[in-house]
Amino acid sequence: MAFTKMETERLTLRVVSPEDGPALNRTIIESLDQLQPWLDWMTPPPSVEETSRWCRQAYARYLLEEEVNLMLLRKEDGALAGVCGLRKANAVLRHHEVGYWGAARLQGAGYMTEGVKALVEYALLELAASRVYLTTDERNLSSRKLAERAGFQLEGVLRNERMDNHGQFRNTCVYARIAAGNWTTH
Repeated sequence: MAFTKMETERLTLRVVSPEDGPALNRTIIESLDQLQPWLDWMTPPPSVEETSRWCRQAYARYLLEEEVNLMLLRKEDGALAGVCGLRKANAVLRHHEVGYWGAARLQGAGYMTEGVKALVEYALLELAASRVYLTTDERNLSSRKLAERAGFQLEGVLRNERMDNHGQFRNTCVYARIAAGNWTTH
C-alpha cells in the first residue's frame, strides 16, 4: 500500500504519523459522546500516551504494507475531520476492510463520506481490490448511512455477533463494494 497523500475537493488525506498522537487524542476526547457507544477501544478514553502508541503502531503497519490509516484534514484550515483506514483482509482474494470514525464537531458536513469514498476508490482502482467491506453495529445509523452514501451495499446482518461495552449482544451489519465486473449471482 504505497499510499502517501491524496486530495479530494475539500480534504487532504495523509498517512497517520508517529507525531499525530496529541492532536488525534484531542479529537477523540472531544468526540467521546458520539463514538463510545460504537467503538470499544474508546472505553475507557485513551490517554495521549496510548493514542501516540497507536499512531506509532499504525505507521509501522503502514511501512509493512499491512494497512493504512489516514488523517482526514480539512483543506481550508487543517482541522481533523476524522480517521479512516484500510487493511488487507485477504491478500489472495484482494479483499480489504475499511474502518472510520469522525470528529463530532464536523459531523454532518459530508467530510467522512468524501474521505471514505476516496479511500475506497483508491482500493478498487489502485490496489485492484476485488472486494472492499466494512462492518458496523446495526444500531449505528450514522455509520450505516455513511456506508450507503459511499456506495456500499448491505450484504447481511450477523445476529449476536459482538458485545457492546455493557455486555449486551449486538447485531453487526456487513456492507461491501465489489469491483466492477466481479459480481456473481450464484
